[in-house]
Amino acid sequence: MALRTPTLRQRRLGAELRRMREQAGLGGSHLARLLGVTPALVTQMENGKSAVGAERLREIAVACACTNEPLIDALIEMASERGVGWWEQYSDSLSGDLLDVAAIEAHARRIFTYSITFVPGLLQTPAYAASVFARAIPPLPSAEVDLRTAFRLRRQEAARSGEAPYTAYIHEAALRMQFSGPTVLAEQLGALIEDSEGPGISVRVVPFRIESLPGPSENFVYTEGAVPELGTVQIDISFGCPLFDDPSDLASYREILDRMASVALSEEDSRDFIRSIKKEIEGNHG
Repeated sequence: MALRTPTLRQRRLGAELRRMREQAGLGGSHLARLLGVTPALVTQMENGKSAVGAERLREIAVACACTNEPLIDALIEMASERGVGWWEQYSDSLSGDLLDVAAIEAHARRIFTYSITFVPGLLQTPAYAASVFARAIPPLPSAEVDLRTAFRLRRQEAARSGEAPYTAYIHEAALRMQFSGPTVLAEQLGALIEDSEGPGISVRVVPFRIESLPGPSENFVYTEGAVPELGTVQIDISFGCPLFDDPSDLASYREILDRMASVALSEEDSRDFIRSIKKEIEGNHG
């Protein structure tokens, strides 16, 4: 059955099938012969443009000599997903990469973020989020700022639901960066402290005094899937949100997160640190 516009999850399923085939050293035509289908159908499945049922998926796994049962089961679960995500209501008004980020978060088993330039989006207050969007170059129309802010606030429900534990590593620079003056920043820091005291959310600060930054210089999000192979890395850049799911990339970012955990302040020390910055800002501009 052909699918007109593959979703992010369908594209990811297809990418995993392609990876499974390539790891087995099989060409598309060879796999097609083993399955008794046309090469075109194999291409469609790997592009996420043709539905793949549980039986077909197991046939592919057998043909590719894949014995990773947890991965196979996770792919079958992915293939059986039905329904439309809440983010699809924004499909006519926001770019696909923004929708993809929401879809990844909605299906994540665990979420990690690292921010060096601003408080992570999943923990931003409405005023702070709007001020971040308002600083875009070229400037966004006010209606677009409002739309993106509303979308970001809706995404935050995933972090606050407790269904996917969320750990935010935040560099001290991000805690001091002002986008719309000290009042908005102080309010944001207060909200950050409050969020860190709630269930399912861990906020850990990476202070300036750390001698060696254990990671890249850009903000990133790492989401865990049902199995390690189905994780995703999203990088924040000025012109989009590129996604990475190659096993080597996932392994590298898991190592970065492990190192981050070893140098970041504890949760309680992080709250104290954020309180001290908030007090400093309020004192300087009170």
